[in-house]
Amino acid sequence: MLDRNFFLGFIRVHILYHASKEPIYGVELIEELKRHGYALSPGTLYPILHRLEEESLLITEYRIVGGKRRRYYSLTDKGREMLTSARKQIGELMNEVMQG
Repeated sequence: MLDRNFFLGFIRVHILYHASKEPIYGVELIEELKRHGYALSPGTLYPILHRLEEESLLITEYRIVGGKRRRYYSLTDKGREMLTSARKQIGELMNEVMQG
């Protein structure tokens, strides 16, 4: 079982990745992670999203969907830079770990 801190770090990068493709919302991310075998509660996910927004890595846009207001998150330029850096660093570390 992966340590919670390691897991949440991976989740943050995963969120940035999906937000780089298109605007995302919480329930969609929970379902996406479930497809990978991870059960993440709203009580865990939403604080991560809000923190990423506080760090200016995501921005929020509200849309009306089915008569309800839904909060979508998109990647900022700073978030794109962070994702690019994280991908490079993760790639380097994974190569070392997998070859070692």
